[in-house]
Parts: sequence; structure tokens; C-alpha cells
Amino acid sequence: MAEIVIKNLRKDFGDFTAVQESSFTIEDGEFFMLLGPSGCGKTTTLRMIAGLELPTSGEIFLDGEEISQRPPSKRDIAFVFQMFALYPHLNVRKNISYPLASQGMKRRDIKAKVAEVSKILGIEHMLDKPVGGLSGGDRQRVALGRAIVREPKAFMMDEPLGALDAEFREHMSEELRALHDRMGATTVYVTHDQLEAMQMGDKIVVMNNAVVEQFGTPRDIYNKPASVFVADFIGSPSMNFLPFNGTVKSGDTTVQMGQQRIVVPEQLTSAEGELILGIRPENISLSDNGAVKSSVVALEYLGTTQIVVLDSEYGELKARVDAAQPVAVGENVGLEFDSATITLFAKSNGRALRSVLNDGVFPHG
Repeated sequence: MAEIVIKNLRKDFGDFTAVQESSFTIEDGEFFMLLGPSGCGKTTTLRMIAGLELPTSGEIFLDGEEISQRPPSKRDIAFVFQMFALYPHLNVRKNISYPLASQGMKRRDIKAKVAEVSKILGIEHMLDKPVGGLSGGDRQRVALGRAIVREPKAFMMDEPLGALDAEFREHMSEELRALHDRMGATTVYVTHDQLEAMQMGDKIVVMNNAVVEQFGTPRDIYNKPASVFVADFIGSPSMNFLPFNGTVKSGDTTVQMGQQRIVVPEQLTSAEGELILGIRPENISLSDNGAVKSSVVALEYLGTTQIVVLDSEYGELKARVDAAQPVAVGENVGLEFDSATITLFAKSNGRALRSVLNDGVFPHG
């Protein structure tokens, strides 16, 4: 398997820019997620790594070799599509063995490889069945088998679970991650589902409007979002945003918000004018003495926790609190924020006001 390095990758389709100056590194053996809304450039990025699209500019390195202009057949990369892309006239065994047969491998070696892969995927019992009669999950296993049997340097997966129903999709995502851990394969996986990305990925690139907003571990992206977009896109419910006017000097560790002096967890870069304070719902507590006054407008019961929807002077907020905590619609409450979890953003460009950004953060705008 191999490391993949992306440097200043760009893709234009006429006047439309699908990917703009993207740079990041996929470590050898990582399960790497390309995450973002529809049209953000994640699939185009994946297709350029696989060789299905040629970049307008930039470089792609696989195992130390520059491959950006090589055809797909010369990249030693396997691609798994959302819609399976199986041969309907062949049975499971012949679908899996097809890449090896086309390479001229000996029949006994093909038989051994197919047996090995089908055992890993738990599909030995269906090798002689036609693929047309299989369930969506089983067809996806066959598609994975056809990719795995080649033993490529890296796997590209374009929303491979997107056609499955919600319950089976969750089950297959667990199986995919377990399969990756057994094989140690470098895997690049495209998804628009932030829960899927957080659950499965070692690292995540978050894209929006052709730009890499941030990349890092799921923990870093959740706890230290680089932009309002990332903070809003990741998390359910998403981060609360409280707009206010203020002045921040470089190196500040507090900010004046109305009558309150709020401590923030990191030194800040300078900014003046409209600012945004970001706080996750689980980092808001309800208290009679809380400085931000609000009223409860709705409750969402989730079993162990409840989402409290609040009307405050800063607009609507959501707090996630213990389900046993007594709260009633119409009740007036004060809010306290866990200052160690606050993120400040400049409204002008939506970027976080951190003096030292993570290596995986790419400022823009």
C-alpha cells in the first residue's frame, strides 16, 4: 500500500472550477474521508487520484511517484462505485475473478485468490449465484471483492453505501471499517454523510465550493473547526452561532460580548467588527444564574439526552442536556457556556480566529 500526496490540485471544466488548489497528504494505510455537500469537488478529486479525470494543474504522488498524467491502468488503484458496476451476465465467482483473468493469471492461482477474498467478505456460499438476484449489500460485497482481489496500492470508494437503506448502510460501514483494519489498505472514501465520515475515517478533508476548508482527525475537526461552514456541517445538531460586535487583538485570550468578558481557549488573531461565537449544544448548560437569558420553546427527547430549543437575545440556540434534567416549554432559563470549547469566527470570511492554526487548515477568502 502507499502514501498519496496531493499538491495544488486544480480542475476546471471550461469556466467552472470544480477543485481549487487542493493540497493534503493521505498516509500509508489510512482510511481517508473526502466529505462535503453535493457539488463541492470531492468526487472530482477522487476521480483525479484514480485517473478518471486529468487535473488542469497540480501534482498527485502515489508511493513517491508522480502519476497525475498516467492512465488509470498504470496507477495500480482500484475503484468501487456507488452503483456496484458489476457484470450482470456473470456469476459472483466470475465477477470477482475477472480482473485476474484479464491479466492472464493461471486458473489455479485465480481460484485460490477468489477463495481467499470471498472468505474475508463472508460470501463463499454465493460464489456460483448470479449477481442479479443478490441484495444490495451482497452486490456491494462482490464489488469490493473484485477490487480487493487485485491487491492494488490504494482503494478509491465513491459513496459505495449510498444505494443501501439506512439500517443496512450502518451495518456495512462497520464491516468496511473492520475490513480496512484487517487489510491495512490505503483507502480514499467519498461521502456527503458527516456521521459516516466521523465514524469511519482516520482523517477527513472537508470541502465546500471547490475548496478544502479543513483536514484533520475527526476529533480535531469537531472540536476545532476552521470555519463557520465546517462547524455548521459537522455535528447534529450543529454548532450554535451567536453574532456580536467586538474588537480582538492578536494574542487575546478573552473577548467582550455585550456586558460579558468571555474567556476563549486559544490565543486569537486580530479582528474588529462583526464576530461570531460558536458553541456546541453539549457545551451549554442551563442555570438560573447563567449570563445569557433565554426561554425554552421546544424539547426533543432522544433517550439518554434531550435537545432544548431556546429563544435568546442572540437568536435561537440548542442545548443538549441529560434527559433526566427537568425542563419545561415556556420556562425562562439562564445559559452557561463551557469556555474551553468556544470557537470565535470573523463574520467577514467565516474563518476561526486562532493564532496558531492546525497544519491541516487552509485559510482562504
